[in-house]
Amino acid sequence: MTYQPAPETLKPAPNTLPTYAAEDLTKGADQAQIVLGNQTYLLRITRAGKLILTK
Repeated sequence: MTYQPAPETLKPAPNTLPTYAAEDLTKGADQAQIVLGNQTYLLRITRAGKLILTK
């Protein structure tokens, strides 16, 4: 019996994931609502340029 290494976990290449600019989502404002199922979330861009996502 010969040793065979476990296959590596395949991860999608970063450039294959959908990418959105936060400013596009907020249409130039500092907030946007994001709906997932029946839940609505608030995406906010802070003055420091960070993102906060809350229910």
